[in-house]
Amino acid sequence: MGRYFGTDGFRGEANRDLTAEHAFKIGRWLGWYYGREHRARVVIGKDTRRSSYMYECALAAGLTSSGADAYLLHVTTTPSVSYIARVDDFDCGVMISASHNPYHDNGIKLINSAGEKMEEEILGRIEDYIDGLEPEPPLAAGADIGRTVDYSSGRNRYIGCLISLSTHSYKGVRVGLDCANGSTWMIAKSVFDALGADTYVIGNRPDGLNINVDCGSTHLDALCALVKEKGLDIGFAFDGDADRCLAVDETGRPVSGDEIMYLCARHMAERGRLDNNTVVTTVMSNFGLYKALDEIGVKYEKTAVGDKYVWENMRENGHIIGGEQSGHIIFAKYATTGDGLITAIKVMQVMLESKLPLSKLCAPVTIYPQVLKNVVVDDKDATLADPAVTAAVERVEAGLGGTGRVLLRKSGTEPVLRVMAEAETDARCEAAVDEIIDAMRVNNHLERVK
Repeated sequence: MGRYFGTDGFRGEANRDLTAEHAFKIGRWLGWYYGREHRARVVIGKDTRRSSYMYECALAAGLTSSGADAYLLHVTTTPSVSYIARVDDFDCGVMISASHNPYHDNGIKLINSAGEKMEEEILGRIEDYIDGLEPEPPLAAGADIGRTVDYSSGRNRYIGCLISLSTHSYKGVRVGLDCANGSTWMIAKSVFDALGADTYVIGNRPDGLNINVDCGSTHLDALCALVKEKGLDIGFAFDGDADRCLAVDETGRPVSGDEIMYLCARHMAERGRLDNNTVVTTVMSNFGLYKALDEIGVKYEKTAVGDKYVWENMRENGHIIGGEQSGHIIFAKYATTGDGLITAIKVMQVMLESKLPLSKLCAPVTIYPQVLKNVVVDDKDATLADPAVTAAVERVEAGLGGTGRVLLRKSGTEPVLRVMAEAETDARCEAAVDEIIDAMRVNNHLERVK
């Protein structure tokens, strides 16, 4: 974790933690760095939150002042920026979004020319420049000053790519879409309409302030109600920048990212298309997913939390599907990052090829109850190494046997340990977490439970 950039970009409250000056400086440095031997080309996308327009202007000003050309996709998705940066030979891409966060937050995500999250070395140098530890880049002058270019054609090309990925017509399929008042508010319906679906859309009236408000992948109640009310076959919910997708089955039940990974991996394995017979997950995937994968003989690997780490594992080991329970799912054949619309298209493919409803496809996965508590401690490493804590963890794990698990994870930004348990009942989860937290009190490590 850097001083400004975390696993998912430079994020914070708009004009407090993340200012227009920060955006301008990021643009200045990128324009200089990539333009040392040629005129740099940088593509920029944004979500619908009010401050995104401010950052778009500031980034473009910084880039052009350093002699780079800024290509504006306007309101679009994070994965579309990744796609266009990769296929249209840009030096890098920038996405302005705070994903599933409320409107008053925003973020700047940097994407390299391969469509992947920017290298840590470059992020570190940008942080040094922001903090005055690197010299000011030279200002362009005269004809060397960069241009700002309308590049909505790139967004349209991404939409065309999505449509081309479908192997089936959706004619006669009734689909609900919750666009979170965010990046997919026009794109999602365009794709599903083009493929022939009967679409019912909510969360498609952004006003700059209502992104993710009681809608989208973090608030599924509205989509569940829509599916039941209209008798739909399936529903998909995206987050603010559409790198996540969760689903709702035909009964109105939410379907997690873990269940989506299972049904897609199983479908691929049964048809001999699951390279390495492996799914890449994070340590936060549900115990029920692993049990279900064991039953069908599909292997899995676990990474740290963050789709960045999932992708690194996939790229290094040649795995082709991976993701998080939150709905960040990567299909390596088509993308280098989570793409909610690709996820929806792949789920539709499984449902149409198998001729089974989503509820049946997910039935083999029993999602175990989970309890997670954030604990403020005096020293994260010392607490994890405390014999009283390690003994409690061993005792709890032995008691759960093969019917659950516990996980202790350090926060990357706070003096917090996250204590999680999964078991067959909520009561057993609660008891397991509380026993570990009580052990932290023995040697006075515990300050409070958040």
